[in-house]
Amino acid sequence: MTRRRKAFTAAVSVWLFASGGLCLPVAGRDVNLSLRPQKAPSEIGRWSLLPPEASLIDGDAAPLYEKAVKALPDKAGDKQIRDWLGIPADQLPVEQVEPVLTQYMESLKCVARAVKCRQCNWPVWKPGDQVANLDEYRRIAFAVRLWARLEIAQEGYEGAILALQTGFGMARQHGQAPTIGQVLLATAAGHSLCREVEEFVQGKEAPNLHPALAGLPRPFIDVEKAIESEKKAASSGLTGKLLSRQFESQLKPAHDRSRVIVKRFDSNLAALQCVEAIRSYVAAHNGQLPAMLADITEVTVPKDPMNGEPFHYARTGATATLESFLPPGGSERERVRYEISIRN
Repeated sequence: MTRRRKAFTAAVSVWLFASGGLCLPVAGRDVNLSLRPQKAPSEIGRWSLLPPEASLIDGDAAPLYEKAVKALPDKAGDKQIRDWLGIPADQLPVEQVEPVLTQYMESLKCVARAVKCRQCNWPVWKPGDQVANLDEYRRIAFAVRLWARLEIAQEGYEGAILALQTGFGMARQHGQAPTIGQVLLATAAGHSLCREVEEFVQGKEAPNLHPALAGLPRPFIDVEKAIESEKKAASSGLTGKLLSRQFESQLKPAHDRSRVIVKRFDSNLAALQCVEAIRSYVAAHNGQLPAMLADITEVTVPKDPMNGEPFHYARTGATATLESFLPPGGSERERVRYEISIRN
């Protein structure tokens, strides 16, 4: 393959990933949240959504991810896992889920160890190379989500936190990979983990995750590193400034779209932090929802990373809505909207 052909292949791959052709990002959606009041703790404590610093180990995560891929079972149970992830945690058929999830145990153990490694040295990517194991990592991400949901269904919140740490840790490490395809896969996995956080915060006596969400890095994933890495690698075989500029102009729409997708993930995390701020307020105000987000003063209420403005919030009687902003040029399917009610 010629250098120019490799550059073209890279451009097509970037476009496919960013447009959703190879890695579908999780779309925005309307979600009904039935919350129980729970005051936010003053510190993260044991409810961190990433592996705590004290648990980290020296070593490289990449070989452990390879072991996790090799340990995967066949795909016979994959559709069933996706079906189970489409129903609420309190409807999960626990006795059926456990034996299926057991088949993924070795992979999950490898990933749970990988996310505690201080380094993840991904292989160097070259234009024209196929990014390895994307489908396998997607399968692992589904299994991690089901693990979290199983723990939530049984009110095993410490186990659910371990699963969420594994999932978010995996998204974080894959978000530092050298290709946009890997970064967008990480973003999609992180987005889908937000659904498990939604299930978690509705659980009976579920701890308030406000400090844990507030403590996550922002941005959670830095897509700029992958963009620069791919631009540099793909354009290295091109000669002439004009040709290089033409190539970059072809990539720009896909790169801009990638930035929006990653920012939507940060927006979803911030919206969940707002939800937990509301839950804390309700616990301190006799079960009453705040009239406006500005009424919440006990804990921080983040703004929407999409535009730096407060989230849309409106209380109507016993319910309230919390809504993210649309990305520039976006559609309603890219908005997250929570309808919140309180149960005691």
